[in-house]
Amino acid sequence: MEPQDLDPPDVRLRALRAVIAALLLVGFGACIAKGANSPADPKLVQAQVPGFGEIAVQISAAGAASPSAARCALLAATEAQREKGLMGVTDLKGYVGMVFRFAGDTQSGFYMKNTPMPLSIAWFRADGTFVSSADMAPCGDRNDCPIYGASGSYRYALEVPQGQLASLGIGPGSILQLSGTC
Repeated sequence: MEPQDLDPPDVRLRALRAVIAALLLVGFGACIAKGANSPADPKLVQAQVPGFGEIAVQISAAGAASPSAARCALLAATEAQREKGLMGVTDLKGYVGMVFRFAGDTQSGFYMKNTPMPLSIAWFRADGTFVSSADMAPCGDRNDCPIYGASGSYRYALEVPQGQLASLGIGPGSILQLSGTC
């Protein structure tokens, strides 16, 4: 092989740069294409909690001219879902809380067995009017956990992190409105 048959170093260097640039361009394009499947604001997407549905919740506070903006809550509509509730849950994954929906009026109590997060609960009649509320303390894996009950019959219960009922406008005179999925 003669010296004139070898590529000059600058030609090989330019070829290497072109290959690297092409690989970077393809990689960048793949990242953009993958990101195109994401929503405009990922904070608006709820991370679904397995085993539960979801429902939009609005609260009309006593004396308010219009209901609050719709918020997304987990939905416990079956007996199995209501029995499990927020047991073992430490992160609501962006949901405001959990709505317990019953087929008819009830006076069933709630307990906090294996529920590590302190909760507040509000009970509502079939027409959405506020019945009563309570703060509930966590209770481990025990059979003697306190039972928390409403002051009257109710159709819906809403559990939220303790202390958040007032910030949602929930209290005497408030009305709960449920409006389908989030």
